[in-house]
Amino acid sequence: MHLGNTEELAQNKLLLLYIIKFSNRSFTNNELTEFVLERNYMNYFFIQQYLSELVVSNFIEKVNIDSREIYKLLEKGEMALSYFEDRIPNSIKEELDREFNRLRDENKKETQVVSDYYQKENNQFVVNLKLVENEEILFSLYIDVATKEQAELVCEKWSNNTEHIYKNIIDLLTEDP
Repeated sequence: MHLGNTEELAQNKLLLLYIIKFSNRSFTNNELTEFVLERNYMNYFFIQQYLSELVVSNFIEKVNIDSREIYKLLEKGEMALSYFEDRIPNSIKEELDREFNRLRDENKKETQVVSDYYQKENNQFVVNLKLVENEEILFSLYIDVATKEQAELVCEKWSNNTEHIYKNIIDLLTEDP
């Protein structure tokens, strides 16, 4: 199989690393392939070949999160991207950055994770955790905690693990006894 010139090969692999790093979302193989194909950056077979080579050479890895196998950038991939990112044309990086910002804004409008807390009169704290989608509250939970530190920790864990926590709560509430 003819792979094109080495510069193009390197640029395409760097482009995949760039997308994985800066997209601010987790991609499965299908999602990443669709994302790249929609923009005509390379063909399906090259995408699959380059992703496979990046995994084998430990630039990226596939990790299983919430029953989804997603790509994660490894340290070796981070280093390669930091050294050679300038080989990706600025026009492509600017186009991708605009797209990533648009997707981030769109995702913010669709789903918002909210967490806040306030102090009650008895020096305890109340934490409110919310999941809002398209301005509709899907989930809201109030929890009393003893200290400000606990309140901050609960808020941080909710913000960092919303999908996992929400899924587990729903599973617990809907499973048969």
